Amino acid sequence: MKIITKLALVSSMAISANAMAMQAMDDASLSAATGQDGLNIGIGISKIEIGKVFVHDNDGLAVANGGTAKAGAIVIQGNGKAGDVLENHGIIIGANYDNAGAYLLPSRNLADLQIDSDANGGNAFINVAAQVSGLDIKIGQIGVVASADIPTTGATSIRRGGTGTVNPILSGLSLKTGPMSANIQLGAAPQGAMIQLNATMVGGLEIKDLGILDNSTKTATRAAGEIFVESIKVADANSLDLTLNQKISVIGEEGANKGYIRMISTSGAHDTYVKGVHLGSRGAASIGDVEVQGMQTYFSPAAGVYMPGAVITISGH
Repeated sequence: MKIITKLALVSSMAISANAMAMQAMDDASLSAATGQDGLNIGIGISKIEIGKVFVHDNDGLAVANGGTAKAGAIVIQGNGKAGDVLENHGIIIGANYDNAGAYLLPSRNLADLQIDSDANGGNAFINVAAQVSGLDIKIGQIGVVASADIPTTGATSIRRGGTGTVNPILSGLSLKTGPMSANIQLGAAPQGAMIQLNATMVGGLEIKDLGILDNSTKTATRAAGEIFVESIKVADANSLDLTLNQKISVIGEEGANKGYIRMISTSGAHDTYVKGVHLGSRGAASIGDVEVQGMQTYFSPAAGVYMPGAVITISGH
């Protein structure tokens, strides 16, 4: 769930939180309003729709490991359901208008950014403080497909896409978030990480209409099996809100290690409520709801030492 939270925050930097386009404040206006120099930016876009997203693995899975070493791709695309909002769009992102707009920023912008540069005793840095409105993110079908050829010189577009049959993995899902904030430092980064999340997501995180597909059981007369979950809600233990307390760093090359992204989370224990679990198909009877209270993860900075939180690393291979 922490990964989904971070992905939602990253997505929010490019999309809308309100149907009203807002103007950015210039430096003079900011100085008059706050008594400080710097740059204040308000991002107001109505909505973003994305047709398809491909993540290409250019060398596939090695033959020695059971693959063909041919490029394949994860694809997010429309669900193909006639009349559905996601029929022809893989991702749609807009504002979370629930609770009479309680999850939007007071400015009604997608995001408000405050940008300053600091000398820091000769070891300078840029500081970007970002506040992001609550979001309503809808994601269509997620599957895997063979990658098409990389466009060559003379091609009429930069599109690569996929070829052949798409094998669905997830039938889709939607996420709803509350407002979030992050602090980004480029340069010296005295806060100890490039990105630091230290805020409370009002209303917590909700994932709805999550369907996990099993195509191995599909035949000419039988649909793919599906585990369908109506709703997953995540919040702090004994709370309605979700604390965001993470540091995200990009670790550079050192010796044989070519570098990676590291995310350290110390957000505390969480409650999770899973509503309406359906086995076989979304039309099957629900087996009921599942509730997990006070789940706390730990990581070990040294043998025999346990610190509340989690460390996640992401790298290529």
